[in-house]
Amino acid sequence: MKKISFLFAAMMFAAIGSGIAPVTMGMAHADEAADKAKQQTVRAEMGKPLAEIQTLLDQKQFPAALEKINALSVFEKQTPYEIFVVARMRAIVASGTSNTELLASAFEVMVNSDFLKDNEKLRLIEGMAGTYFNEKKYDLAINWGKRYLEKDSSSPQVHNMVARANYLKGDFANAIEELKVILAEDQKAKRIPTEENLRLLASSYQQSKDNAGYTSVLEMMVEYHPTREYWGDLLYRTEHKAGFSDRLRLDLYRLMLVTNNMDDPGQYVEMTELALLAGLPTEAKTAVDAGYAANLLGTGKDAAKHKQLRDRVYKQAAEDIKTLDAGETAAKNAKTGIGLVNIGYNYVINGQSEKGIALIEQGIAKGGLKSAEEAKLHLGMAYLKAGNRDKATEIFNSLQGTDGAADIAKLWLKVRPLEEKSADKAPAAPAAK
Repeated sequence: MKKISFLFAAMMFAAIGSGIAPVTMGMAHADEAADKAKQQTVRAEMGKPLAEIQTLLDQKQFPAALEKINALSVFEKQTPYEIFVVARMRAIVASGTSNTELLASAFEVMVNSDFLKDNEKLRLIEGMAGTYFNEKKYDLAINWGKRYLEKDSSSPQVHNMVARANYLKGDFANAIEELKVILAEDQKAKRIPTEENLRLLASSYQQSKDNAGYTSVLEMMVEYHPTREYWGDLLYRTEHKAGFSDRLRLDLYRLMLVTNNMDDPGQYVEMTELALLAGLPTEAKTAVDAGYAANLLGTGKDAAKHKQLRDRVYKQAAEDIKTLDAGETAAKNAKTGIGLVNIGYNYVINGQSEKGIALIEQGIAKGGLKSAEEAKLHLGMAYLKAGNRDKATEIFNSLQGTDGAADIAKLWLKVRPLEEKSADKAPAAPAAK
C-alpha cells in the first residue's frame, strides 16, 4: 500500500488550493473526554495487555501492537470505555502503518462513543474525509465530508473538499450545489468569493454545458477578480448572445477599451469610424489615440491610412467643439428626442456633464427614439462619467429588453481596475494528481 499523507493541505489543482486539518498520530491520541460522570476505567484483567500494547505503540512496533490488540477479543462484554480505548489504539496503529480502512473503522467507533467532545469528533471526521480525498477515493471522502456538514454546515474547508471531490469524480451538478452553498455563505458574511471557488464553479458549468451558468460566474469574476482575460470572455459572450443589436457595437467597443481588450488595429479603426458616425468626434479621437498608444495604429502596411484617419478625426473634433451650441439648438427644434440624446452625450464626453445629462433627459422625455433603452443606457453612462454612481445604478437597473442594452448596463457597474496577473481565457479546472 502506498504511504498515506495524513496532512491534507494541497490538492494540486491548477491555480486552485485548499486545506483540511491533518489526521496524525497526535489526533488519534485525541483527549478522551470530558464527562466525568461516565465510567472511564478498564477492568484489571485488561490493564496488563493494554499497558503492553501502549509500550509497543510508543516504540512504534505497530504490527506487534495490532496482534495484541486483536487478541483482546477474548475479553467478552467489553465496557464502552474499553471499546473506545481499543479503537484509539487501532487508530494509532492505522496511522503508523498507513492503513486507511483500519483508521476509518477505528474512527467510526471513536466518533460514536461518549468519550470525545463534539469538536474532537468533528476533527476526526474532517481528517478522515481529507485522507480519503488524498487517496482519490472521492465517494468515501464525500460521505465523511457530508457527515461533518450534518453536524457543522458552516465549514468552508469541508464544503470545498466535498465540492472538489464531486468535481473530480465527474458529478458536476453536486459540485455546483456545494459551491453555491459556499458563495451564499460568502454573501451572508459579506466576504469576497475566492477566485479559486469561482473558477471551479465556472468549470463545473462548462462541463455541464450550462452556458448561462458559466456566464453568470464570469460576471462575478469580473466584479471580484477582474482580469483582461475574464472581461474578454464575458464581452465575447455578451456580443454573441441571441438578440444582441449591431446598433450597440460602439457601446461594446467602449467596454473593450476600458478593459484592455482591444488587440487588433481593425478594432480601433472600427470604433473610431462608429464614433464619427454617431457624431462623437471627441470619442473618435480617444479611440484613435488609444490605438496609436498601443502601437497598433500608425504601423505596418496601413500606417498611411491610419494617419489619414487620425488627421480627419482631429479636424472634426476641433470643429465639433466650436459647433456644439449650434447642434444643441437644432436638436431642441427637432420633432424627436434623438438629437437631444446624441448632443447631450457629446457634451458629456467633452467635459460638460451637467449640461449633457439635462439634454439627454429632455430627449428621452421628448420621445420618438429608435431605442429608449439605448438612450437610458447612455444616460446611465453619463451619470457614471459625472461621478454619480448611485444615479447611474438606478438607471442601469431599470433597463429591460433583450437587445443587449441591459446587458451592457449591468457590465458597466462591474468595471473596476484590472488585476495585473494573467488568467486563462477559460477558468481552469482542478486536476487530480
